[in-house]
Amino acid sequence: MDKKELFDLEEKVLANTYSRPEFVLTRGDGCYLYDSDGNVYLDFVAGIAVCALGHADKELQNVLCEQAGQLWHCSNLYHFESQVRLGRLLIDNTFADKAFFCNSGTEAMEGAIKFARKWAAENKEDGAKEIIAMRGGFHGRTFGALSATGQNRLQRGFGPMLPGFTFAEFNNVDSLQQAISDKTCAVLIEPVQGEGGIFPATLDFMKSARELCDKHDLLLILDEIQCGLGRTGTFCAYENYNIFPDIMTLAKPIANGLPLGAVLVTDAVAEAISPGDHGTTFGGGPLVTTVAENVVSRLIQPEFLAHVKEMGTFCRKKLLELQKKSDAIEQVRGTGLMIGVQLSVEPKKVIEECARHGLLICKTGGRAIRFLPPLIVTASQIEEALHKFERALQNCKGEE
Repeated sequence: MDKKELFDLEEKVLANTYSRPEFVLTRGDGCYLYDSDGNVYLDFVAGIAVCALGHADKELQNVLCEQAGQLWHCSNLYHFESQVRLGRLLIDNTFADKAFFCNSGTEAMEGAIKFARKWAAENKEDGAKEIIAMRGGFHGRTFGALSATGQNRLQRGFGPMLPGFTFAEFNNVDSLQQAISDKTCAVLIEPVQGEGGIFPATLDFMKSARELCDKHDLLLILDEIQCGLGRTGTFCAYENYNIFPDIMTLAKPIANGLPLGAVLVTDAVAEAISPGDHGTTFGGGPLVTTVAENVVSRLIQPEFLAHVKEMGTFCRKKLLELQKKSDAIEQVRGTGLMIGVQLSVEPKKVIEECARHGLLICKTGGRAIRFLPPLIVTASQIEEALHKFERALQNCKGEE
């Protein structure tokens, strides 16, 4: 169907939860996307940090097709090999002793919340069920995850939120320390706040959070749904801080676009979990875990992670050079290939103008936009993207 017909039908049949630009994507190849009119876009959204290996990766296509001819789904009532292999791969390359698989990041957070409270029920005094989350954080759209999200704008109209969550200031050790009480069971942190604006945690804050959790017998939960799995240039973002969590959530790039989330836990947490405490019909099925095994096995490679670090450093360097030429850029921040750019102009106009020039970027908190390219991005593609970005800024500046 043509675009107008598609847009009219979409308005009739789909809930109004997204504001989309007026082009229709039809295919992808590596770091590029193509629309129905033949336009080409350099993709620096990557499905919101999902397509780490880019679009239409041949190796993933082969793995997917081979598994599709064998077993798609059997539910978690039965044993199958790919889920166990993926679990072993994650455990061998992280702090964790056990893994639980689900369908998405927000489901991973729901699982993490439940596991923390179950641990508290067996290890803390009655009533110690509160989780301290960070203001500016984002953990998902379901009610537990949304209640743990420290952004009122995302909760507006959906209240009351679930009880059992309190908030501290991100990167403020005193605020975190003051929030701890005899009702606390866990502390929840994104090592890099994603939807909040791309703000990395400081080394002092993360180390202090770990020390405070140890001192008060609390669990440290890290949400690495957006910042984990290679995005910061290390396989897990916590590696940048020389600490270990007790629970960690993963999702977005783990299966390069197929729906999968994971909750990783220590044995101390896993011992509180019994059959029937939690479950999922679709989570971690044979098809998606087979693909994820291939993805993760490639993301853990030292040369791949070195490439992410190199490209992240290069991109930030070029953005800082552009900042000197353009007063539309107020700040460049981030780590690895998770980069936020604070603007003095309206981000929506910049994003639209970038798309017109063939670059896809997306907004995050406040007046910030984020650069989240596939982790396979090259230096020449970064230069191409920033040339388009500079032109977009110039055009937006001319409109004001």
